[in-house]
Amino acid sequence: MGESNSSVDEDLLLKEFFAEVSEVERDNEVIRILSCFKLNPFEFLKLPFDSSPEDVKKQYRKLSLMVHPDKCKHPQAKEAFGVLAKAQQQLLDQQERDYVLSQVTSAKEELRAKRKKQLKKDTASKLKSLVDEGKSEQEYEQSEEFQQELKLKVRELLTEQEWRRRKMAMRISEEEGRLKKDEEEQKEMWKRKREHEEQWEGTREKRVSSWRDFMKSGKKTKKGELRPPKLKTEDPNKSYVQRPVKRG
Repeated sequence: MGESNSSVDEDLLLKEFFAEVSEVERDNEVIRILSCFKLNPFEFLKLPFDSSPEDVKKQYRKLSLMVHPDKCKHPQAKEAFGVLAKAQQQLLDQQERDYVLSQVTSAKEELRAKRKKQLKKDTASKLKSLVDEGKSEQEYEQSEEFQQELKLKVRELLTEQEWRRRKMAMRISEEEGRLKKDEEEQKEMWKRKREHEEQWEGTREKRVSSWRDFMKSGKKTKKGELRPPKLKTEDPNKSYVQRPVKRG
């Protein structure tokens, strides 16, 4: 019963809040959403990286009501609404969420290594003095400065991963295209071969008939046909026609 009342109270608060939200604020939220870095769903929902799935649902509900096409007159409200829905879907999908958080972990490791190197290089730096005074690394990582650096580093890593993914997809597509071309060329070759064989088989009877006719009449001289003069060879290296010799 308590949970039900809490939910009702939350709904009332949301309604009161959005009743006070001006059209300008709604438009600004649409612009913010569509201007976000497109590979990080946490940015669309304005959530920190350690947000729970429940936090994701609550924030989505709040922001989606702000830019809902029925309540917001901005021409791109529908697009912004769709972007928020996709961001929520990504963060509630365990595999998608784990992928983004793995990049966050890598980004933190790089920033920590960079900070450690910087402290060793300059012992008189402000960062070094803060550590000497007892400010823990955990506290530093909660600072606005670190969170901004982390946000930018995560963008960088997500961009690199997306570029690798696209390059791999291009290579796979090119290879599939090459294999498809080879397959089509092979099919065309077999098609031409089959057509040639069919054509050859189709003229077989005609060829056999022509050969038979040749064998029957090829060596016989037709009636009335003049034969060429016979050659007389006295010298095996010379061939000539013997001319008549006058006697007398």
